[in-house]
Amino acid sequence: MLTIYGSSTSGNCLKVKWVAERLGLPFDWIETDTFKGETRTPAFLAINPAGQAPALVLDDGRALAQSNAILLHLAEGSDLIPKDAFARAKMFEWLFWEQYSHEPAIAVRIARLHFMGVAEADLDPALKTKGEAALARMELALQGADWLAGEALSLADIALAAYTRNAPKGGFDLAPYPALRAWIGRVETALGLETAV
Repeated sequence: MLTIYGSSTSGNCLKVKWVAERLGLPFDWIETDTFKGETRTPAFLAINPAGQAPALVLDDGRALAQSNAILLHLAEGSDLIPKDAFARAKMFEWLFWEQYSHEPAIAVRIARLHFMGVAEADLDPALKTKGEAALARMELALQGADWLAGEALSLADIALAAYTRNAPKGGFDLAPYPALRAWIGRVETALGLETAV
């Protein structure tokens, strides 16, 4: 049985849960509250010395960290990884971009505004600019395309939907992005998720 250590408030953790569920992989979910320092305990650091959730422990005791690495491991050989070489490379392109250009702005604003109660005036304004640029980039890619990489739902869609669907909690208005909003609906339907915000 797989064990996933994750926080139900974290998009990085939820996308791992969604992939496991989508693929019918049995797992134990260990709720791990990052805001309470539960990723900094000696027991957790023995699993992931970086002190970050999510963390996956395999049946044989081996541990794996970093959300997108976990996604790739879980989805190996499944329909969530495109068979076409170019579509697969596009999926990787989006996965790398998500962690570098999307998550550091959108997820940070969600965490600080929605969960930590930081005032808008106390946030770095560059986070809003970067997040809006990320949303605009996705809107452009989804104009005329149902999915980000190839002709079907892939890990790229799941990874990017995790925080995008909750972007309004970070103060982002999704109204200017109709293709993006339609895509969020498709991903939520494909994964059986309730509509976010």
